[in-house]
Amino acid sequence: MPSHKNPFDCGQRAAVVVTRGSLVESQHFLCYALVDAAGAIIDSRGDIERPVYLRSSAKPLICTAVVASGAADRFKFSETEIALAAASHSGEPMHIAGVRAMLQKIGLEESALQCGAHAPSHEPSARALCAAGLLPQAIHNNCSGKHAGILALALHLDADYRSYLSPENPAQVTILQTCASLLDVPRADLVIGVDGCGIPVIAVPMKTAARFFARLSKLDYFPEHYRDALRRVCAAMQAHPEYVAGSGRFDTDLMLATRPDIVCKGGAEGYHATALLRHGLGLTVKVADGNYRAISPFVLARLQREGALSDAALERLAKHRRPTIRNYAGTIVGEIDLAAQE
Repeated sequence: MPSHKNPFDCGQRAAVVVTRGSLVESQHFLCYALVDAAGAIIDSRGDIERPVYLRSSAKPLICTAVVASGAADRFKFSETEIALAAASHSGEPMHIAGVRAMLQKIGLEESALQCGAHAPSHEPSARALCAAGLLPQAIHNNCSGKHAGILALALHLDADYRSYLSPENPAQVTILQTCASLLDVPRADLVIGVDGCGIPVIAVPMKTAARFFARLSKLDYFPEHYRDALRRVCAAMQAHPEYVAGSGRFDTDLMLATRPDIVCKGGAEGYHATALLRHGLGLTVKVADGNYRAISPFVLARLQREGALSDAALERLAKHRRPTIRNYAGTIVGEIDLAAQE
């Protein structure tokens, strides 16, 4: 049985608070690791040695496996489609069209996607779907681009695409070995669970994941076989950040405001990873209670402390530095901000 004691050991100080009027209504405790490419810990809080699931922050690694295998070239994936393979998209029309194009290129129907259905997180797109009398399908799942990429990998390896979710499928075997190689850990050290979309999800210590993101600033740290693929994945994410997340979302806006200096990718349950390319650093953050709303104020404050954000970038990212809380009538009634000691 898993232990239910506090596994994150974030200390007694909240890092981010939620206010309503003059009172603090909620508080969030965060762990983080700021690491350089050699693996030296520059700053940290909490237990950064225990395995933590990367969730969708692992998508750049998964996408690298697809590109390095030759599948992306075989099926002539465009740069935007490579970005979608690393994305947690919002279900906007451009995202759906992109995933459909990927499926058409690999010769499969939407029914091949086994990620499950949920409504677009982009509210106008969700409303449009409802107004048309349509139910969300698997292609609207934020992970559908990743799944299309994995299906392409399975076909490229002559594997049974119908079992592409299984850890024993050659596509997943390739992905997990690629993740281990990129993270510079033995494959046996990866803790494997099941992600929200059904694929195997990896867990490694936060300092290990931060080191991977730091090394994106100097690809010589990686095995030669993966360097060009990593370069292409990072370039696609930076060139098309609107495909990596979506309109108004933190990852998209952060990369738009800072390119070419930052590549970032958030994940479920309050996980986030950032590559500070100009500084040669990697930052991983985990909200102990899993609430992603604490991510943007904390990450931006930590990046600002490292001198990674210009005044112009900070201005463009103002809504993410101190997000507002609104009631159902649209009135601002509170905000999300750093706790006083931050």
